[in-house]
Amino acid sequence: MSVAPRRRSAYPRRPLNGSDPRPLAGVTVIDLTRVLAGPYCTLLLANLGARVIKVERPPLGDDARLVGPFVGGKSLYFAALNYGKESIALELRRDQDRAVFDALLGAADVLVENFRPGVLERLGYGWPALHARWPRLVYAAVSGFGHTGPLRERPAFDMVVGVSIGDISAGLFLAVGVASALLARRDTGKGTMIDVAMLDCQLAILENALTNHLVTGVVPGRLGTRHPNIAPFQAFVTGDGRMIVLCAGHPEHFEKLCRTIGRPELLEDPRFVSPDLRRQHADALERELDSVLRVRPAAEWLARFEAVGIPCGPVNTVADAVRSPQVEARQMVVGIPDPAIGTLFVAGNPIKLAGVPEPAARRPPPELDADREAILAWLERP
Repeated sequence: MSVAPRRRSAYPRRPLNGSDPRPLAGVTVIDLTRVLAGPYCTLLLANLGARVIKVERPPLGDDARLVGPFVGGKSLYFAALNYGKESIALELRRDQDRAVFDALLGAADVLVENFRPGVLERLGYGWPALHARWPRLVYAAVSGFGHTGPLRERPAFDMVVGVSIGDISAGLFLAVGVASALLARRDTGKGTMIDVAMLDCQLAILENALTNHLVTGVVPGRLGTRHPNIAPFQAFVTGDGRMIVLCAGHPEHFEKLCRTIGRPELLEDPRFVSPDLRRQHADALERELDSVLRVRPAAEWLARFEAVGIPCGPVNTVADAVRSPQVEARQMVVGIPDPAIGTLFVAGNPIKLAGVPEPAARRPPPELDADREAILAWLERP
């Protein structure tokens, strides 16, 4: 089957009825990703209004479809990352499917992929080839170690690179890169390549640990919940066994804390008279506070601390968090009708834009190749 190239129009392209006020409405994203980092990026783009067409390899599709738990035969792992998207199955080693893929690239604004560097090049879809054929296309790639350096072709999951937030942080950075490249294209008329490595993202979010080590030479150790530079700034067990987080490193907050717990003498203790001394004697300060905080239940301490403006909060379970009135007010748990699951509950979009309401309806996660006919018909339209 041959697919005629669809005529491209200049971004931004809004729906004809103007019904979607989200900032990426009219942007078409070809999603050649699987599992977590790439799908999380394209989920963010979909939540911001982009049309995301997920290209999956037959016969199984995205590896995440095989990861449990399963409800109604559908992977909840896959569902949580792929609602709001469309699916078409293409084998890029077959000429017929390559023709469809080429037509998709010609009609799209963005290609997102998370193969190991070199894989798409061997298929003829490396950045130089893509940019030569479709100069306006934004090409976003995420991998374990990036497209340069001695480890570029090494396979990786987040735990190989660092810790288990590696995929999520890489997806976030990749989405920022896509939005930036689309904005730049308005001026240049040309797309660019975005190369995001999970390793780079892990280093970028190390915050004080990286700078502390590079400046002082000290290798950070395990601290539990404690902040390495500020004290007290950690979780404590209270009298009913529940944990609370207490952040009273600022002198004003520390003074209020000492008076609220009935230990004003700690303000005169030479170990605790300045923020840096409190940091140096964090173990001793933790023992002093721990002995007092275990006397009363969590709710009582939180009420007392909140009354005087000390930053604090409960350590919640997932069940506690999703039932929080604050989470409800922010619409951070949303339900999506799904024919297999019933109602699929997922995390909402954390990016709230003034004047842009939450969508009245969201697409359920697609079955493999579910949107083939609609996508091919769209490509055939002039």
